[in-house]
Amino acid sequence: MKRQIKQAFKTPKFLVGFIIFAVTLTLALVYPLISSVTPLQIVSRQNFTPPGIYINIQDVVQARDRRYLLLEVDENRLANILGVEDAQVMINFLEDERFGGFASGTFNIYDEATLLYAWNTTYDPDVRHQGMTLAAHNHLVRFNELLQIALDQYGVFLAIEYEGELILDEFNQFEGRDFVNLNQIVNTHIFPLGTDNFGRDVATQLGTAVLVSLQLGLIAGLIATAIGLSFGLLSGYLGGFIDDAILFITNLFTVIPGFVLLILISHALSPGARGVGVVAIVIGLTSWPWTCRSVRSQVLSLRNRDHVNLSRLSGHGIFHIILKDILPYTMSYVVMAFILQISSAILAEAQLSILGLGPSTADTATLGLMMYWSQLFSAWQMGAWWAFVPVILAIAAISFSMNLMNTGLDQVFNPQLREG
Repeated sequence: MKRQIKQAFKTPKFLVGFIIFAVTLTLALVYPLISSVTPLQIVSRQNFTPPGIYINIQDVVQARDRRYLLLEVDENRLANILGVEDAQVMINFLEDERFGGFASGTFNIYDEATLLYAWNTTYDPDVRHQGMTLAAHNHLVRFNELLQIALDQYGVFLAIEYEGELILDEFNQFEGRDFVNLNQIVNTHIFPLGTDNFGRDVATQLGTAVLVSLQLGLIAGLIATAIGLSFGLLSGYLGGFIDDAILFITNLFTVIPGFVLLILISHALSPGARGVGVVAIVIGLTSWPWTCRSVRSQVLSLRNRDHVNLSRLSGHGIFHIILKDILPYTMSYVVMAFILQISSAILAEAQLSILGLGPSTADTATLGLMMYWSQLFSAWQMGAWWAFVPVILAIAAISFSMNLMNTGLDQVFNPQLREG
């Protein structure tokens, strides 16, 4: 068996599949460890925040003994820039129905922030409005140029909190158009995959979801493989009534499509009972028939081999013959079946979750639940591709890698393929 595993790593398909799976698993293990937030922690009040680097205002207020990025050190910063006459010029333009179009009384001389925002988003120095004299137009152009220069000169500052007060860091003052080294700012958050509708970091959530889905697939795969292997060994070796009974049960499960049976069982369970472990068990209990039939066919070709007949003549019992003389010859197929069972279980959980029948939990996430949440909150319609595309790619990477590994193992274990 060890020799065959070594040979598997020499096959291109198995090696590529193993590398894809190893990279996916490594990213899922490492990123949640280096992330500054927990998988389901709400870090943003915005819906579907795009990928990027952000500064959280709450962190600025609550953090201690760290540097802060201050966009407005002086509360009267804009008042120092705008005089009363300047503010009135802007208000007259914005509230003129011919130019700005805002209703009269919309702006206040002392609300500099709102006034400045409206001016920068409404006034275009390249446009000369109808009804405006050339002299008035040139006056506004010069006024706007002086205003932008004044805003650029104020820039931003870094400050350090000391005994409850913010003290300016005189060595770290930046002009308005300068670049700030993010290593100097600790109250920043990097969201490489943005946030979901709940304001949770998608990248951290995805890493944890991959691990949980793999655990689910592992549990379901173990259950399905154990049941299929046990029934297949007994049915193939004993034959007779036991073989007929096991085949009857297997055919019964086969006649009813497995996914339909899975939906019926999941629907019968209350949402509170559908934990990750329960869903894994349900998937495992409905996924064993094809493993059973395949193992049975393998055992039928082995039970009359010379070494099995010799063991029978030696007086060995049924379970000794099955475990010692037959099982080792089927292990290669069992390993391949187990890999496929894991992949199938992950896909089955994703399908169930999209239908709203997956794990019902607020403590963790699975790949299927992430798909369900993105669908439920219309991520596709809102253009929030980061909420579902990485999940789809993760599911595809896991399934594709496991199928490649299975194909590579088949080339090693199957004599016909090996000879070809």
